[in-house]
Amino acid sequence: MPSTSDVAAVVAHDQAVGRLRESYERIPPGEPVRLAKRSSNLFRPRTDTERPGLDVSGLTGVIGVDQDARTADVQGMCTYEDLVAATLPHGLTPMVVPQLKTITLGGAVTGLGIESSSFRAGLPHESVLELDILTGAGDVVTARPEGEHAELFRTFPNSYGTLGYATRLRIELDRISPYVALRHVRVALDELDPAISTIVADGKYNDEPVHFVDGVVFSPSEAYLTLGRNSDAAVRTSDYTGQQIYYRSIRQRQQDFLTAHDYLWRWDTDWFWCSAAFGAQQPVVRRLWPRRWRRSDVFHKIVGFENRHHYAARLNHRRGRPDRERVVQDVEIPVARLSDFLRWFDREVGMRPVWLCPLRLRGSESWPLYPLKPGETYVNVGFWGTVPIAPGAADGDVNRRIEQAVTGFGGHKSLYSDAYYDRDTFDRLYNVPALTTVKQRYDPDARLTGLYEKAVTRQ
Repeated sequence: MPSTSDVAAVVAHDQAVGRLRESYERIPPGEPVRLAKRSSNLFRPRTDTERPGLDVSGLTGVIGVDQDARTADVQGMCTYEDLVAATLPHGLTPMVVPQLKTITLGGAVTGLGIESSSFRAGLPHESVLELDILTGAGDVVTARPEGEHAELFRTFPNSYGTLGYATRLRIELDRISPYVALRHVRVALDELDPAISTIVADGKYNDEPVHFVDGVVFSPSEAYLTLGRNSDAAVRTSDYTGQQIYYRSIRQRQQDFLTAHDYLWRWDTDWFWCSAAFGAQQPVVRRLWPRRWRRSDVFHKIVGFENRHHYAARLNHRRGRPDRERVVQDVEIPVARLSDFLRWFDREVGMRPVWLCPLRLRGSESWPLYPLKPGETYVNVGFWGTVPIAPGAADGDVNRRIEQAVTGFGGHKSLYSDAYYDRDTFDRLYNVPALTTVKQRYDPDARLTGLYEKAVTRQ
C-alpha cells in the first residue's frame, strides 16, 4: 500500500491530469497542440506562437518511490534533478540519468537520453515499465510492453511529442553507492574499440569492476576513458561546482572520488565545457558568478537570448569576423568505426573536445523510430559549439556533411538539435512509415505536429 504522502501525490496527479485534458479541449481544432512550459533542452528553434498550450504545471513531481520493488512512479514533466533528489536517499537512481539537470523524464523517453550507465542499462525508455500518454485524440491511455497499446509503447520513444505526451511513467531504478570512484585512462584512438568492447562484455577493465564509462577526446592524440565504480567509501571527494572544473581534471588526475550526487551532475555545472563561451571558466569571472547560476539551464537561456537578438553575431560582423554555424549534435557510431569517424570529424570539422559515451540496447528487440541494432555496441559522440562559415559556404553546410558522414559510418543521429535531411532520407532513417501507422490510430485528426516538421522544418 502507498504511504499517506503517496496517496496525496496520486490525488494531486489525477487533478493535474484533469487540468491537462481541459487545456487540450480549449485548443481550437486546427490549432497546433504544444506544451506550455518555460524551459527546454532542445536546440531546435521553432516558430514562435502566442497560442495557448497544454497545462503541464502540475505534472512536475515524483508520485512515489517503491524501495523494495526498485521502481518509481514519476510525472512526465519531472526533471531528473527532482527525480534524483527523490531516489538518492533510498540508495537508488534511475537506470540512466542524462547529464543535464532540467531534462525531464518524459522528454528523455519521447526523445533520447544517454549517460555513462548506458553501456549496461541502455537508453531511458528501456527502463520504462508502463506509461500514461495524452494522445493526439485527447485520450489518456496506459501503454505497456504487452496489451492493447503495446504498439504505442514501442513507437513512443523518439517520437518527440508527435504521438502524445507522457503524464506518468513507472520506471525501474538501480542501486547506487554513496560514492563513485573514477579512473581516467588515457588511450589511443585505435585502442578505443577493444577497450570499450572489453568493458561492455566483461563489466571490468584490468580486473576492476566498471559500473559507469564515458570519455573525452581532446585531440586525435589525446583521448581518455573515465571508468567509474560504486564505492561505499572515499579517500577524499572532489568538488567541481566551485573553482575547479571537471573536464580539466580528466587530464590532471588518474584517480578521483565524487559523491554519487556530484557524479551524476558532474557535467551540468559547466555544461560539459561549453560554459567557456560565456567566460564562466575564467578565474575572476568564475569567482563572481554565483554557484546557483552555474548550471546548464542558465547557459541554455543565454543561448536562447542570443538566438532571439543576435547581439554577439552582430558584434562579430562589425569586427569583420565570419558568421558562425551552430554545430550541436549527438550521434551514435558503431564502436568498430569510432576511430575512423573521430579522425574524419577532427579533420573536416575540427571541434575539440568531443564527448564519448558507449551504449548498447538492453533488450533483444530494436525500437521502431531509433533503429539501433540489438547486440551491437555504439558510442555516442557529442559535440557542441560553432564553426566559422567558410567563404562561399552557407549556414548548415557543415551539419549536412556530418549527417552524410554519420550515415556513411553506419551511425544514427539524435533529433534534439538542427537536422537538414530531405524528407525521403529522413523517413527512411527514422522509420516514419511505422510512426505514421501508429499516428493514424492515436492522432487521427493530425492535431500533433509531424516528426519531420518538428525536427527539420522546425514547426
